[in-house]
Amino acid sequence: MVFGIGTDLIEIDRIEKSIQKFGDTFVNKIFTEVEIEYSSSKGSPYQHYAARFAAKEAIAKALATPNNKGFNWKDIEVYNEPNGYPNARLFGKVKAILGDDKELKISISHSDNYATCVAIVFFKQ
Repeated sequence: MVFGIGTDLIEIDRIEKSIQKFGDTFVNKIFTEVEIEYSSSKGSPYQHYAARFAAKEAIAKALATPNNKGFNWKDIEVYNEPNGYPNARLFGKVKAILGDDKELKISISHSDNYATCVAIVFFKQ
C-alpha cells in the first residue's frame, strides 16, 4: 500500500545561479559531503546538484513534509548504488517519519535544462 508520492522538477540554472551567488554557504546548507563530492566530480556539476535537490523535495513531499517543514536538508542524502541506481539515506526526523514499516524508492532524471525526481513511499508487506 502506498503511503505517499512526491515529485519535483527544477531548472538546473536555478541551482547554478544559487551556487554562484551564495557559494559554499548554499552548498553546505543543502547538500551532504557525499552529495558534494559526487556532484563536484562530474563534468556538469550543476545538473547533479539539481537532481539531488529535486530528490530531496520529492522525498519530502512523499513523506508529507513539504516546504522543508520538519526536516533539515541534510536529513536526506542522495547517492548512487554501485549499479548506478539512485537511492537515499535518511536521518533525523525524516528517518523517524519513514520508520521501519515503510520503504522509499526514487527515480531521478535530467536533461540539459531540467532535473526531476519521483519518490514513492510504501508500506512494507
